[in-house]
Amino acid sequence: MTQLFRDMRTYGFVTILILSATVLGISAYFANLFLPNLHRDFTIFSLVIPSLTILLFIAILSWSQPRVDAFILFILGVLWLAMGAWSADIIGSTQCDQLQDQTVPTKSGTLKARSYCYEMKVVEAFSWMNFCLFAIFLFILISLTTKSKALGRPFAWREPIVELPWFGQWPGWPEDTRYPGSPGYAYPAGYPTGGMTYGPGGYVVQQAPGHQVMIQPGMNGAPPTVTQVPV
Repeated sequence: MTQLFRDMRTYGFVTILILSATVLGISAYFANLFLPNLHRDFTIFSLVIPSLTILLFIAILSWSQPRVDAFILFILGVLWLAMGAWSADIIGSTQCDQLQDQTVPTKSGTLKARSYCYEMKVVEAFSWMNFCLFAIFLFILISLTTKSKALGRPFAWREPIVELPWFGQWPGWPEDTRYPGSPGYAYPAGYPTGGMTYGPGGYVVQQAPGHQVMIQPGMNGAPPTVTQVPV
């Protein structure tokens, strides 16, 4: 069952959307104060990145594929990394509370340097936080997709992302019987699965460590003969 993965993905996306919306609000405030002539490059960049993040996340929130999510997470992670580095380059190690009565010029007057400093610190902190979240999400996505492929879903990167399992769960839905490893998959007789062998009729034979299970069908309706041979 993959409901847990869907919930965790939604919670993560909502967290990033809130952080991005906060950065977008501060950047819009800066745009109103500085554009078109002051701090133009950074202000425009700080408007584009959170806006792009919000649009893409809304687009893939209801439906996506692991390969699509991975591409978007990587690209946005790099952009937020650049945003955090640029913010750090601008504000540096400035102690905002020591700015006292200093001011910053705007297109129509001045702004208290302390207020500008605090707001830039928020942009910097949220940018680094978004980058870290993107890196964590990408690592989790790769891990879960790789696990899904190992459990018998060779096309996991192209399947709907909501079919990915969370840690400790099976991929797909309980009624999915397409691949070995799915909870509803009917294993053929003699198929070894994790120390157990499915015999004729679906019964399970516990395989002893270091042994190989040999099943011989019974004659004329007799029960099969099960033999465990040391390997």
